[in-house]
Amino acid sequence: MFVCICHGVSDKKIRQLALEEGVTDIKGIRQCTPLGSQCGKCVKSAKEILNDTVSTLFKKVG
Repeated sequence: MFVCICHGVSDKKIRQLALEEGVTDIKGIRQCTPLGSQCGKCVKSAKEILNDTVSTLFKKVG
């Protein structure tokens, strides 16, 4: 599913950045993609996806 329609950033890409690159916040995503740089409507959804992914990682570890 596309999270950022303006730039074609998907939920899969956000999860990939969290899992493979260690990205844990929107600033990190924006350093790797143009997410949120046009209309900004995607930022809230991106934060939710990122937070869910990071929470899942912590549950697996501890």
